Amino acid sequence: MKQEYTIIRNTGSSYIARADSDGSEYKCLVKGNFRIKGIRTTNPVAVGDRVHLSAPGPDGISYIEDVLPRRNYIIRRASNLSKAAHIIAANIDCAVLVATLVHPPTSFTFIDRFLSTAEAYGVEALIVFNKADLLADDPDDREFLKSALYLYHTIGYKAIAVSAHTGEGIDELRSLLKDKISLLSGNSGVGKTTLINALIPGLDLRTAEISSVHDTGMHTTTFSEMYPLPDGGDIIDTPGVRGFGVYDFERDMVSHYFPEIFRESTNCRFDNCTHTHEPGCAVLAAVADHRIAESRYNSYLSILEETSSPGDKYRKGY
Repeated sequence: MKQEYTIIRNTGSSYIARADSDGSEYKCLVKGNFRIKGIRTTNPVAVGDRVHLSAPGPDGISYIEDVLPRRNYIIRRASNLSKAAHIIAANIDCAVLVATLVHPPTSFTFIDRFLSTAEAYGVEALIVFNKADLLADDPDDREFLKSALYLYHTIGYKAIAVSAHTGEGIDELRSLLKDKISLLSGNSGVGKTTLINALIPGLDLRTAEISSVHDTGMHTTTFSEMYPLPDGGDIIDTPGVRGFGVYDFERDMVSHYFPEIFRESTNCRFDNCTHTHEPGCAVLAAVADHRIAESRYNSYLSILEETSSPGDKYRKGY
């Protein structure tokens, strides 16, 4: 039986693979023709992928021969506006979205797009509202945080408030990540790297200041890497992203990726209801009654609009 390895670092031009047998690490590359096997992504190999390697050459470098079937992945539309997509991480137990309500503010549309993608690809999601300490002195800000937590709790998501600066919520986060392979994603500047430094003492990854002009973060993480957690499990740090374009969503399936909309839709008059204009639509009634948050419904509509024109389909499972 061939030795199996896990990709733990992806720099874009090379990879580091960790052997299952003894934890030893190997630098590896992909062969040129590996990228043209019908894989419609910017990265044919992602952190978390399970692979087979060739024997190291005289230069000590191996080549990735096979990517084993993925049990899941998180994917988004490539930022270059092409029809390709980018796999953020593969074979994960938890997709952690790090968000901030201030300095910089994360849009709820971004949050909802991330959550819908986790739903679509069968990955448990966790929302971490970081920088809670920046909200401590303003009652309105604290109320805003409480309402955000309440919104996602009522839908059925795990959501917690933390501060990497003061340590608030870090123990709870650590317990939620224990013995899991977890992806950390979010906008630049939300404090993903600072959180990882808090979770893994002594790691001391480099961080950067927020732009005082645009209130946005600088890209301190330029590639994806997996780090072992002291209490068990692994965490994957990823570069910050500005937007989260969904990929390979069928129009009539979008409502399935919003749990509260899907629950209400069972009461719609028509089986093929799009929840936009139809008479007898239970979803529209729930939005009017504030049983479905307007922000969530608007996120649903934004994704529905993107899926109105059929695009290239990603080959599921690879």
